[in-house]
Amino acid sequence: MRAMLEGNRVSRISVRGFAVASATAVTTVGAVVGVASGNTQSSSSNDLEATASDATLLADIPAGQHAQVQTTSVAQQADAQAMAADTAAKKSAAESARKQAAKDAVAKQQAAEKAEKAAKEAAEQKAKEKKEREEEAKKTASRSSSRDASDFAPQSSYSVSQVQSMARQMVPGGQFQCFSNIVNHESTWNYKATNASSGAYGLVQALPASKMSSAGADWRTNPATQIKWGLNYMNDRYGSPCGAWEFWQANHYY
Repeated sequence: MRAMLEGNRVSRISVRGFAVASATAVTTVGAVVGVASGNTQSSSSNDLEATASDATLLADIPAGQHAQVQTTSVAQQADAQAMAADTAAKKSAAESARKQAAKDAVAKQQAAEKAEKAAKEAAEQKAKEKKEREEEAKKTASRSSSRDASDFAPQSSYSVSQVQSMARQMVPGGQFQCFSNIVNHESTWNYKATNASSGAYGLVQALPASKMSSAGADWRTNPATQIKWGLNYMNDRYGSPCGAWEFWQANHYY
């Protein structure tokens, strides 16, 4: 009966594979040892059959399940690769965004610096042009003065209209209105006007009054001398009577 049992086991091993044969062989050895120890033949046979049966169950996994396990493994690998690719793509996108942001920041800074430079150059050019206009006005005023104070015969007194007529002949035409505006505010064309508190004197209220002596010794009584000094002062300090009037409007003095 042992021979038949072992024959059947060999037949099943040949069908179910090498793994079952190995398990059975190990169990058989255990059975022999059991017999030598005094166990009954029936007990060894039952142990052998139980072990062989358990081994057979290991070999009885259907082929379809093997395929399913392999398919699951491939799917997991694909998912892992997809996740890795997605992570790499996100990292690449973040790096590209960072580089673009840095590039935009540099471009913005350069644009700001360029605009600032352009504004500075424009301001400098404007100041230069203004200075050139003032200098040209000064030269024009000097060239356009058709008459000098010495061209007018001294009188004992002068009316406002006479003083204004003298100024029109001495002050360039384009500058006369500005000159007139200042004189109106300073003395209302009174060549003897005196500021009681400061001592300023004459048509243009020179302070100190004695400064007008540079235009003539008769500065106290001759409006032509005062006009000459006032015109020179406005040209030297502000470029022209209109430059002086512009300053006067902002500060109420010149």
